[in-house]
Amino acid sequence: MSPNQSTAVRSADQVEPADHRTRQARAYALALIDTVVLETGEPALEHADGVAAILRDIGADAGAQAAAYLNLVVPQLAHPQEQLRKHFGEALAVLSVETRKLVEVSRMARRGPDEAELRRRHTELVRRLLLGFSRDLRVALLRLASRLQSLRYFTRSKQAAPAAFLAESMEVYAPLANRLGIWQIKWEIEDLSFRLMQPEVYKDIARKLDERRVEREQGIGAAIALLQKELQRQHIAAEVAGRPKHIYSIWRKMQGKQLQFEQVMDLRALRIIVGDVSACYAALSVVHAMWSALPDEFDDYIAKPKPNGYQSLHTVVRTDSGQIFEIQIRTQAMHAYAEQGSAAHWAYKEAGAKGYQGQAQAGDYQARIALARQLLALQQELAGAHAQPTAGAAAELCAGQEAQDRIFVLTPQARIVELAQGSTPVDFAYALHTDLGHRCRGARVDGVLVALTTPLRSGQTVEIVAAKEGGPSRDWLNAELGYLRSPRARAKVRAWFNQLAQEQTIAKGRAQVERLLQREGRTSFNLQSLAEGLGLRTADELFERVGKDEFSQRQIEAYLRADSTAPAADEFRVQPGAGAGQKKQGGQVLVVGMGSLLTQLAACCKPAPPDAIGGFVTREKGVTVHRASCQNFRHIARQHPERVIAVTWAGEDDASALYPIDLEVSANDRQGLLRDISDVLAKERINVIAASTRSAGDLAQMRFTVQLANSARLKRALALIASVPGVLKASRK
Repeated sequence: MSPNQSTAVRSADQVEPADHRTRQARAYALALIDTVVLETGEPALEHADGVAAILRDIGADAGAQAAAYLNLVVPQLAHPQEQLRKHFGEALAVLSVETRKLVEVSRMARRGPDEAELRRRHTELVRRLLLGFSRDLRVALLRLASRLQSLRYFTRSKQAAPAAFLAESMEVYAPLANRLGIWQIKWEIEDLSFRLMQPEVYKDIARKLDERRVEREQGIGAAIALLQKELQRQHIAAEVAGRPKHIYSIWRKMQGKQLQFEQVMDLRALRIIVGDVSACYAALSVVHAMWSALPDEFDDYIAKPKPNGYQSLHTVVRTDSGQIFEIQIRTQAMHAYAEQGSAAHWAYKEAGAKGYQGQAQAGDYQARIALARQLLALQQELAGAHAQPTAGAAAELCAGQEAQDRIFVLTPQARIVELAQGSTPVDFAYALHTDLGHRCRGARVDGVLVALTTPLRSGQTVEIVAAKEGGPSRDWLNAELGYLRSPRARAKVRAWFNQLAQEQTIAKGRAQVERLLQREGRTSFNLQSLAEGLGLRTADELFERVGKDEFSQRQIEAYLRADSTAPAADEFRVQPGAGAGQKKQGGQVLVVGMGSLLTQLAACCKPAPPDAIGGFVTREKGVTVHRASCQNFRHIARQHPERVIAVTWAGEDDASALYPIDLEVSANDRQGLLRDISDVLAKERINVIAASTRSAGDLAQMRFTVQLANSARLKRALALIASVPGVLKASRK
C-alpha cells in the first residue's frame, strides 16, 4: 500500500476521541454518501476521509474537518442548510453549504473560456474567489485539501485527470496554498499535477535524481545536524532548516533559467537564520571552512540587495560525500521581509510565462492574503493548545472576515463576473455589455425568476432576460428603488437618456428648419452647406441648437434671403477666349479650352478675383467654380478627378463686377461691438449684404457677407477689424 493510500484509509480510524463533531459528522454522512461516487471517480466517503486527514495535518479546527464530510451530503438533502443547522448548528451548516457551492462554481469555471487572455483574467478571478467567496477562510482550506486528495486519487489509481482540472490545480490552488503559507500542500499539488500532466518528463527527472526523496531528506537532515553542531562550536546562535527541492521545482528552474539538469545546483537547500549581519558573514565562513564552495556560485545580496529589497547571502557547496547544497544565510528581519514583504517568495515564483522576471501583484489582494496568513497561524496555534473555547473564538474571528466589497457571480457559460457588494441583476447585465443592460427586462438566479432589485450573492448563476430592442427605465436612476448599485452602470443609463433627449431635440430642430425652407421655397438647399454658412460644423448641430431655441429662425431666414440675391447664383455663358459674360455685374470666368458652358460660383467658398480657382463639372448645372483651397473642392476632386476642369478669371480689372465674400469674426462680447465693426466696413466702402451673430458665454461669433470686385481689398479691412477692441480673430471664411 502506498503512503497516499494509507493516508486515505487511516483518516477515519484516527479521529481523536475528543473530536466529537468530526465523528458525529462522519456518522451522519455515512448513510447518505456511502455509495456516492464523485465526478472525479472517487468514492465520496474515501474522499472525505482523506480531506479530513489533510486538514488535521495542517492544523485546521474540528469544524473544518467535520465540514469535509458534511459538504458532500448537501446535494443529497432537500433543504441542506436547515437540516444541517438542526444537527450541527448555524456556523457549520453555512460552512458546508458554501463549500459545496464553491465546488459547483469551480466545476462550471473549468468549462469556461478558452481564449488565452480571457482565461488569464478568469483564472485570477477564481483565485480571488477562493478568498472572497465566503465569510469563512476555512472554505478555502477545504477546497485546497479536497483538490490535493483528488490528485492523490488520480495518481494512485493511474487514471487520466481532465486537462482543465490539472490546469486549475497548477494555476489556482498551488499558488493559493503558497500564498497562505501551507507549503506541504503547495509542493504536493505541484508535484502531483506535474506528474499527471507530463508523466514522461516527471519520470525522466526522477530517474536523474541520484537518490530517492526519503534518502535526500535524510541527507539534508545529516547536513543540518553537522552544520548546527559546528555553528554552536563557533558560538554562533543560528536556526538551520532545509528541505529537498521537489521535482516540479527542479523542472521549473530548468525552464525558467534555461538550464540542463546537471546545471541545477540547488537540488538540496539549507537556510541559516542568525541574529545580525555580522553573524551572517561569520556563518558563511563556517560553511566555506566545512565544505568546498563552487566557483561563480556566490551572491552577496546583503551588500548589494536586489531591486525589490531582498537581502541574503547565497552560496553553493559540495560536501565531503559529493552532495551539492545551496545555502542561504540571512537575519530574522531579512527572512521576514523575504517571506511577507514585497520580495515575498511567491512574488517571483508565480511569474508565469515570464519565468523569474517577477510580476506585479494587486495591493488589495496582497492585503487579504496577509490577513489570511495571520488568521491561519492563529487558528493553528489555538488548535495546537487544545483550547476549545478559544478555538471557537478563532473560528468566529475567521468567519467574521467577510469580503464586504466584492461578490463573484457566474454567467450560464461559467464566466465569473466580479461586482460590488449589493449589486443587482441590472448591474450584472451592464457589467457584461452596455446594450444588454439597456435591454434587460428580467433575470433568473440559479434558474429562478427574481425581481431586478434582488441583491446578488457570490456563487450564484445569473441569466438575463432581455428584450430584442428598447432602453432602460427611468426608475433605474432612482436610488431609493434599488435597481442599480454600480456608479458605472448608473452613468450608462444616464448616457442613454441624454442620447435619447439629444435625438429628440435634433428631430424637433430638423422639422423646424425644413418647414422654414419650405416657406422660403428653398427645399433643395443643401442642409450641410446651410449649417456651414451659419457658422456651425454639421447639420445636426444646427438642428440641435434650433431645437433648443438657441438659434433664431430669423437668422436662417436672413441668410437664405441674402444668399438668394447674391451673385453666386448667377449663370453665365462664356465664349472661348472672349471673356465676355452675359451678366457683367456677376463677374466673368473663362473655362479653358471649352466652348459655351453654363457656370456658377460655389456658395461654399464664394471665390472672387484674384483667388486661385478650379472648376468641377456637375451633372445638371454646368461648371461650379470653387476656390482652389476649398475643402469641399479638394474632397470631390479626389473622388472624381475626371470631372475637374481648369478655369481662370476673365476681366479681373473690371470694377463693375461684384462678388459675395464671407468674413468671420471672433471677439469678446460687449455692448457696441457690432456697431464698431460695421463702422470699419462702412469707412472702407465695403457693402454688407448679410450679417449673423451668435454668443456663447462671453464669446461672440459673427459672420458678414460683403460685396467686392476684388478679394485683395480684404487684407486691409480684416486688419482694421482685428484692431477693434475685443476682437480676437478676423478672417475670410
